[in-house]
Amino acid sequence: MESSGRISENIFSNGDVYYGNFKGTLPQGKGNYTWSDGKIYEGDWVEGKMTGKGKVLWPSGASYEGDFSGGYLHGFGILTSSDGSVYRGSWKLNIQHGFGEKQYQNSDVYEGTWKEGKQEGSGKYVWSDGNIYIGTWKAGNMCGRGVMKWLTGDLFDGFWLNGLRHGSGFYRFQDGSYYYGIWTKGIKDGWGKFYPEGSNRPSLAKWSNSELLNENVEGLVPLSSSTISEHKVIKPSFKRSVSIISLNGLSKGITRRPHKSVVLKGNQNPSHSVTDGILEKEVQKEVQHSGSQVYEREYMQGVLIKERIINYTGRSNSFKHRGKTREARKKSLVSTYAGLKSYYLMLNLQLGIRYTVGKISPLPMREVRSSDYGAQARIQMYFPTKGSQKTPPHCSLNFYWTDYYPMVFRNLREMFKLDSADYMMSICGDDGLTELSSAGKSGSLFYLSHDDRFVIKTLKKSELKVLLKMLPSYYDNVKAHENTLLTKFFGVHQIEWKAGRKVRFVVMGNMFCTELRIHRRYDLKGSYQGRVTNKEDIKENTTFKDLDLPYIFHMDKLLRESLLEQITHDCTFLESQQIIDYSLLLGLHFRAPEHLKAFLETAESMHQPEHTFASDGAISQDEMLIPPTGLLLVTHEPNFVSTAPGPHIRGNTLKAFSVGEKEVDLLLPGTARLRVQLGVNMPAKANHKLQRDGGDTSEAELFEVYDVVLYLGIIDILQEYNLKKKVELAYKSFKYDPKSISVMEPTPYSKRFVSFLERVFVPT
Repeated sequence: MESSGRISENIFSNGDVYYGNFKGTLPQGKGNYTWSDGKIYEGDWVEGKMTGKGKVLWPSGASYEGDFSGGYLHGFGILTSSDGSVYRGSWKLNIQHGFGEKQYQNSDVYEGTWKEGKQEGSGKYVWSDGNIYIGTWKAGNMCGRGVMKWLTGDLFDGFWLNGLRHGSGFYRFQDGSYYYGIWTKGIKDGWGKFYPEGSNRPSLAKWSNSELLNENVEGLVPLSSSTISEHKVIKPSFKRSVSIISLNGLSKGITRRPHKSVVLKGNQNPSHSVTDGILEKEVQKEVQHSGSQVYEREYMQGVLIKERIINYTGRSNSFKHRGKTREARKKSLVSTYAGLKSYYLMLNLQLGIRYTVGKISPLPMREVRSSDYGAQARIQMYFPTKGSQKTPPHCSLNFYWTDYYPMVFRNLREMFKLDSADYMMSICGDDGLTELSSAGKSGSLFYLSHDDRFVIKTLKKSELKVLLKMLPSYYDNVKAHENTLLTKFFGVHQIEWKAGRKVRFVVMGNMFCTELRIHRRYDLKGSYQGRVTNKEDIKENTTFKDLDLPYIFHMDKLLRESLLEQITHDCTFLESQQIIDYSLLLGLHFRAPEHLKAFLETAESMHQPEHTFASDGAISQDEMLIPPTGLLLVTHEPNFVSTAPGPHIRGNTLKAFSVGEKEVDLLLPGTARLRVQLGVNMPAKANHKLQRDGGDTSEAELFEVYDVVLYLGIIDILQEYNLKKKVELAYKSFKYDPKSISVMEPTPYSKRFVSFLERVFVPT
């Protein structure tokens, strides 16, 4: 063995051979190592490990040339696999990580960022057949905002999930027609608008990603031989100014849950189907009015169920004065100020909850005592912007924080099976809160946690008093009846600024936190005076009222009995607390119509190229290609339930009469196996009631029976029957039938409410 700087050869006992420089007994400097299995490395060594620049040849024919560190492929390098695929880019500990380009054996090319060996971040994928995708990736799948252009000329610009269109976007067909809407797992699912060839359509200025896929595509800067020689990692450089991730708030208000991963391989192309649109506001605002026809359609899992034609005959609004009036400027300033206040509210709320939950969580669990209620049970703290010994510095306004009855709500969260760390991360994590666009009739502000699990609502002073007054009884009721359908309360807080303004919040469970799309929402009180929604006010997520409900729901005998029994008990509790004006919030997830099962195809056929719309807006036969549907109750098997309980779920799995009075799961072919609990994942058949005279003939309901999944609970339980309500009752009773108006005394209100729901939910 020679010293460092001298070249020698060493043959090891296992058959490996090293020829090169040594430092002591370890390879150091330049050297060539041949393993007994035929693998060869030629390059730099440091203290016996491949470190620096080198080249590896494997017996399979694969080779790597580039950077090494500590024996790993680490840095920049080019890997040529035995199947002919070539990757050139960044490596981290033998794994593709960073920016790189891969040319696959089948001539597909991906150029973009990688994470732990899979495409993740921004990237461009070009299939061998000419299809192109530019956008975001996650774990090797198209996921997030992106643009796909097919060789046929079709183009989709919108959101993706696991390789399928999932969320809002628009689809441009090769004939020039457009569809604006929402997709769920690659198929249409809700309202959308279709613009036939030659019709005036909304401006696409806000969809800047589509520019990336025009006829002259200017993609990412390719990695060249000069790049390799310099051993630098080239980051993505788009020729145009484009935001791939931002969609200008277009996806606001859409609830989504992760789905089973779908991996794209080879020439597998995404679905060409289209769906439901939340772009209605943008469409109405930007459409050029010149007598063109627009087809407004509603789909449920790829099946067209409603259609109406909208004729635009007004003058164009495309030319507006650049200057704003004084009133307009003033309104703009007020809106900006209000938005800033809302931002500060969110920051203060997150800071306060993080502080109080973190303070009380380490305390030992114990039963709630009488001392846990009242003024002495509140936690109060001052949060200066510079921070203090007990509070962190922050970028919001100075504020005072009050946490009401923290031990009581800590125990309630335990009853609802909420982990304190998960609770804090959902509300106080880096992703922040989303302010919902609708403030509601009460004028309250609503915020939604980033994972959709929690709704935060501002309270009036009177509502706060009612909640704190009824809290001891509410706590006992929840403890005794785990299947309660009453709103789940997780915390009550107050923020006060130095100016003296106080804002009160309550944190509640989001009843519609589910991986299934909620197609319809209804707020049902059992009254009918004024309980109808104006058609001009209907939007994507509109909550409809009693007279808007066109269905009755046929349910399994035992499921219905359990539901009505709990509703009756909860109403009795509210009656004892002198509460009125509460309602049943009902969410419907529709499955495909029962009588269309003869037309069903397999899931694979759903993802083949289709040209759904003809140039005249007609529907092709391909629109009937929908995934297998239907609802099936099966014996409960906890190990196979794919959906974990959410914050609105508590209680036992329900029993169904149809399976021999055993606990059941809901089987949704192609979607999930869900645990059936009271108010959660409850199956039913929605049957159309007889249409009233004077109905809207411009919008036809194509089917009469649907399989539906129900989500429901009793909300708005903080209105006490006080003097104000007594006066309202007396006044309205002179004008209308006393049985038709919403306000009533607690006992008749409760009886009417239960009686109404007994007619809505009927046995099969």
